[in-house]
Amino acid sequence: MARGPGSAPRPLPVLLVLAAVAGYAASQTNCTCATNKMTICGPDGPGGACQCRALGSGVVVDCSTLTSKCLLLKARMSAPKSGRTLVRPSEQAIVDNDGLYDPECDPQGRFKARQCNQTSSVCWCVNSVGVRRTDKGDPSLRCDEVVRTHHILIDLRHRPAARAFNHSDLDAELRRLFRERYRLHPRFLAAVHYEEPTIQIELRQNASQKAPGDVDIADAAYYFERDVKGESLFQGRRGLDVRVRGEPLHVERTLIYYLDEKPPEFSMKRLTAGLIAVIAVVVVALVAGLVVLVITNRKKSGKYKKVEIKELGELRNEPSL
Repeated sequence: MARGPGSAPRPLPVLLVLAAVAGYAASQTNCTCATNKMTICGPDGPGGACQCRALGSGVVVDCSTLTSKCLLLKARMSAPKSGRTLVRPSEQAIVDNDGLYDPECDPQGRFKARQCNQTSSVCWCVNSVGVRRTDKGDPSLRCDEVVRTHHILIDLRHRPAARAFNHSDLDAELRRLFRERYRLHPRFLAAVHYEEPTIQIELRQNASQKAPGDVDIADAAYYFERDVKGESLFQGRRGLDVRVRGEPLHVERTLIYYLDEKPPEFSMKRLTAGLIAVIAVVVVALVAGLVVLVITNRKKSGKYKKVEIKELGELRNEPSL
């Protein structure tokens, strides 16, 4: 359209530039990782796009899915100690009794087969979940492969509710939770068992079933564990918020059991002092019981002999006919 001699040109290019700058600034202000709060984000990606790196390792993470458990453990080790910290696993949890440690991760963010302490003087082998599956040894210890954990059983106990949950409703809600929140494909949640107040969630996934892009059951279980303990890894969330037909699900105890494709390789060295003490008490009790039994039998046998001798004496003293 022709402009009149007195019309001024519209500053469209300037407005477009300002809008682009404002949009870019807004995008950088919201440069966070929705699925991992233990990251440092900034305009470091291609073309100045938002990019997030995990604390402790500096590895670039994909914020559209879950971060691997190995990178999350490294981030927890490097997180500031001030304020509220994440909860260590219970010392009584035999499923993962080594607690929090600084792991070695491969380039894909998965656990390396061999892990060592901070001085590298003590080493051990782990499974794909990062849980120790051998005795601890010196740096010469060899771990030839990362044995995959293909079955995870999450055992929960919920607080008393107004009424028992309906199994079908609970099953549907937990499946929705793992599908939508943890991005786990439905075929990997094998079953949900319920017998008030115990809930059991079975996750199954072997190496042949896991396709590229699939969330690992180990990562889904770890995110769920942190949610249950009120230490959510998601931005803007504090813990688990699940309702079944409007009734809140409050979990008061969680245990996670891991089943590997190959059995663990522990020796008697794994016995704890408490277990050894229990065994010692049982052995002493058995020995004491045997001693008492032997003494009692001997006393009874002595009485029988005395009776027999007395009877023989009486027979000898009787007059013969």
